Amino acid sequence: MAESVASAAVENVTNQAITYASPYLRYFFCYGEIVQDFTNQRNALKLRKQRVDTRVDEAKRQIEVIYEDVEDWLKRAEKELEETQDLQDEIDRIKCFKWGPQWGWRYCLSKKLAEKTPIISKLLETSNFAQVGYRDSLQGIEFITSTDFMDSESSKSALNQIMEAIKVVNMIGLHGMPRIGKHAREQKLFDKVVMFTMSQNPSIRTIQDKVAEMFGLYFHTNTEEGRAEELFRSMQRVNKILVIVDDLWEEFKLESIGIPFGDDHKGCKILLTTRQQQVCSKMKCQKEIQLGILSKDEAWVLFRDQAGLEDDCSILNEVAKEVAGECKGLPLAIVTVAKALKDRSLDEWRDANQRFKDSTHLYDEEVLGGVLEPLKLSYDYLKKGINQITGNHIQMCFLLCSLFPEDAEIRIELLIMCGIGVGLFPYANSIEDKRKKIVDALKKLQKSGLLLETDVAERIRMHDVVRDFAHWLTSTGENRFMVKDELKEWPDMDGCYTAIALWNCSRGWKGDSLVVSNTFFEEMKALQLLYLKRFSLKGFHSLPNLKTLWCENCKLENFSSLLTNMRSLEILALISTEIDEINEELVELSELKYLHLYDVRKIGNKSVRTLNFPPKLVSRLTSLQELHVINYENNINLLELNSLSSLTALALFLSTNQFSQEDFVFPKLQRYNIVVGAFNITDREVLTIRRLSIGNFSFSLSAFKNLFCNVGKLELTKVSGLKNIVPSIGKNVLNELASLQLSSCYDIEFLIDITRDQGSTVACSNLVELDLYNMVSLKGLCYGLSPSHRAIASLTRLKVVTIKFCDKLKTIFSPCLAQSMLCIEELYIKNCDGVEQVIGFAQEEEITKNDSCLCCCPKLRILEIEGCSSLKYVCVNTSTQGLQSLESVRISYCRQLMQIFKMEQNENGEDVVVPQDLFLSKVGIIWKTDVPALNEDCIVVGNHEKVFQVQGGYSFSRIKELDLRNLFEMRIIWNDFAQVVTLENLTILELTNCKKLRYIFSPTMARSLSHLVNLSIDGCEEIERLILANDQISSSSSSNASLQPISFPNLTKITVTNCENLKSLFSFGSVHVLPKIECLIVERNSKLVQVFELEDEVEVSAEEGMKFDKLGKLSLKELPSLIHFGPKGYHFVLSALEDLKVRDCPKLTASFSIDSREFVNCKTKV
Repeated sequence: MAESVASAAVENVTNQAITYASPYLRYFFCYGEIVQDFTNQRNALKLRKQRVDTRVDEAKRQIEVIYEDVEDWLKRAEKELEETQDLQDEIDRIKCFKWGPQWGWRYCLSKKLAEKTPIISKLLETSNFAQVGYRDSLQGIEFITSTDFMDSESSKSALNQIMEAIKVVNMIGLHGMPRIGKHAREQKLFDKVVMFTMSQNPSIRTIQDKVAEMFGLYFHTNTEEGRAEELFRSMQRVNKILVIVDDLWEEFKLESIGIPFGDDHKGCKILLTTRQQQVCSKMKCQKEIQLGILSKDEAWVLFRDQAGLEDDCSILNEVAKEVAGECKGLPLAIVTVAKALKDRSLDEWRDANQRFKDSTHLYDEEVLGGVLEPLKLSYDYLKKGINQITGNHIQMCFLLCSLFPEDAEIRIELLIMCGIGVGLFPYANSIEDKRKKIVDALKKLQKSGLLLETDVAERIRMHDVVRDFAHWLTSTGENRFMVKDELKEWPDMDGCYTAIALWNCSRGWKGDSLVVSNTFFEEMKALQLLYLKRFSLKGFHSLPNLKTLWCENCKLENFSSLLTNMRSLEILALISTEIDEINEELVELSELKYLHLYDVRKIGNKSVRTLNFPPKLVSRLTSLQELHVINYENNINLLELNSLSSLTALALFLSTNQFSQEDFVFPKLQRYNIVVGAFNITDREVLTIRRLSIGNFSFSLSAFKNLFCNVGKLELTKVSGLKNIVPSIGKNVLNELASLQLSSCYDIEFLIDITRDQGSTVACSNLVELDLYNMVSLKGLCYGLSPSHRAIASLTRLKVVTIKFCDKLKTIFSPCLAQSMLCIEELYIKNCDGVEQVIGFAQEEEITKNDSCLCCCPKLRILEIEGCSSLKYVCVNTSTQGLQSLESVRISYCRQLMQIFKMEQNENGEDVVVPQDLFLSKVGIIWKTDVPALNEDCIVVGNHEKVFQVQGGYSFSRIKELDLRNLFEMRIIWNDFAQVVTLENLTILELTNCKKLRYIFSPTMARSLSHLVNLSIDGCEEIERLILANDQISSSSSSNASLQPISFPNLTKITVTNCENLKSLFSFGSVHVLPKIECLIVERNSKLVQVFELEDEVEVSAEEGMKFDKLGKLSLKELPSLIHFGPKGYHFVLSALEDLKVRDCPKLTASFSIDSREFVNCKTKV
């Protein structure tokens, strides 16, 4: 008892002694605690940095600007992790010892760890960022023009008038027909350029949103008036603004949008374009400019080019000139008529010419002017050369495009359903066959010039003038259309219509639906197509011939009774629409071929997104060919799908609970977009590709076996029970698959396993894109492949491969597999800690045993590897003559990397495999080059004293960008042997945190960089000069060339920051001139004395001049030692300077002033 009390007393006294005597005692006696605390804190920082990096990456993808404090935190965290890596390595080594370290050693290590731990803790405390970035305002429009625009004398004159007028007036009106050259150039006269289209029915809220986006403004009010006031104040803060108001139809108050001008903002200039001069007058434009028509010669040149005619004196050209003359100089008419007659016979040209001369009735001065007649000719010619019925259907396709709003990009899939509704191509039995016919018709219309392409392949567009022409055609005759946009009240019904489209028919911006009167459809017995948006329907009279009903954002009360009045309905689509329920009445639609339900909700309860079908209802829709049910929850019994014998297309959003029937198998389908589990599906992506997405799935995949034969895009996430893709889901399958994405499928070890296959394996033969994420058990792509194995037709068309967080993967491509991948262009590998080789042998000892050279990946352009801590080799024993397409190599955080490529020279003695873009950061040996002629290593690029170590002549003419970062051991970038290394096409050189680098260029190297455009240097602390002085060059490097002045003739931007030992930038003794320098930023270089200096002490006259005619930005900040901008007695003329910042340069003696020509002058006192 006494002994235990004594022991406790001793322990207590010892602890107090450690606490109060000295913190240094703690380094001896609390070594384990200090190590544990340090390790925990460092690991926490590493994980926290990864999370912040992920958030920053996501913000950058959303085009956000990262906050400076976030970037600063990441830099400091990276610095601490880098600086403490050696300490962590030392701790890890001690764990392997069987004896404890010496007391002195333990004391030193404890002290270092104890000093670092609080710094790391502080970083952790300051890492809770609510947001890491923000949306910057957009930069504006640089150039706006028509695709068929020709620079006419009229447009040149108008542009010159605009540029003169904009200097003295606030509002300019440009009037003329569309597509005759209305365009605008920014020419860097404004801080912001904003453009929006008014059209005939402008949406103020939409325009406000577009303008606000340009200024990075987020509205805090919902009313149009409140938003206008916010926008008004935001725009007033910008000095120079150009607002282009395009296609204005009538007088409009710009104040209602929030555009300040006149006395409210004299720097805001308004340029409006309109078809009618009266609009310019009503808007009180201070300058009105008319766009004239093309001259006869200009019109002929445009017509000839569009019609594909030769410039000769043929009879055809004589007739064509007469036809061009009938277009009256209007480019729209010229382009459409020329395209319509392209490749036609001489007789057809003569017939067209005669028709022009005989026709006078298609002239409407107020709306279309002289363009109506040539458009009618183009429309009529759609039937030339084909049978009458097909020609009529193509014309109807054209007319259907006019159902959509002005300037709208029309979804082709929606247009197809409208076409089926009006009976296009009735001899095509299935929807799929009709789809092909209508798509072909639309292509013909695009070639004729009547329809326009968009940036999205699945959409087309109609010019608003052509749309007006189509409305003129459908205002009378057999096929009458009613098209109304933003309907406020019911129109008068004066007859029967084939198609009705009522768009955005709501009251006010709140979106209240317009209620349809019961009598509205009374006389619509001939109606075949009805498109409604934002309507409320309570019921209507019988529509016996209605074939297509498409509703978006509608409210349909008594939905069952509506269906009983539409017994001929073939196409039914309800998009974001409220209904009471789906019931048995749907079965009465015996002709229903297409059913599309997206985000359908129950009236009175919008929050309920479950769509319930009565039992066995789906199985009785026997005519159904395409079924789209895209609600987040539905109760479809999958077994009912097998009763739909005509079903060819399917889009479904399903839960895993709906796969309880083990005997269910999806039928064979031509198109599908089936989503199971935790994926998203939108109406816009339906059936654009055969897509199968399965998530959180633990059942057998046998239900999908009929789909694996033709699936185009396959996504599997958290699918369990699979050891591989092939042969688990089939042997010769997935051969139409273009995209494969696997994520968190924890059981998969290989994509393809052919160990038991005695014949050739054909799988994934058309795969283009492969994306693997968090595949924790993945060991390889293809298992069992060997040179003796018969031909494998798998993965041969892969172009893009992305692999992330696959830690068990050691080798990406085996030699056999790599040699079959002839199409791969892009390879991205990130955070795969187990990867040791990208292309190479399974075991590292095979590398030295095998002397054979592999020829693979001849089309590889981009190689990016990041965070692969075990990576040693990229292309082991790979012949670089097969890698001549390589453009960019970016490798970072691969500390054990020993070699990228084994380089060679080709038969002409030229270097091979030199990428245009080389990025190096935190890597080992980057580039090991073996040239047989020298039988020794010729070039080593990496974290060494000398980056490019060269012996013998070698050209790097393909390198355009060179980015070297965090190479802490590098002292010299390249040896300076005459004609050894040439980088004559280098345009961008970036050096970051190369702490021991002593200089950038030798004089010889500097003279070879004639194409250098951008030079950026940051954090290179040991640099004293950018270019070595002549007296620092060894005699072995000197030549007659050293007597020649150095010039960087194309260098436009120089940024030099945080180089604390730098004394000056350039010497006039060696640098003759920087003729194109536009931006010079010199900041935080504590020992910089002069920006420009004289290499030798020479006397200069009192006013020695030096001009920088293009320098627009000069920034000199935090330069405490800076005395002179240039040599004493020099006078600099900076005629283009607009942005000058000089701050915290207390010793600077140079003075900046503005002369009578408004040029900035810089004088240094003698």
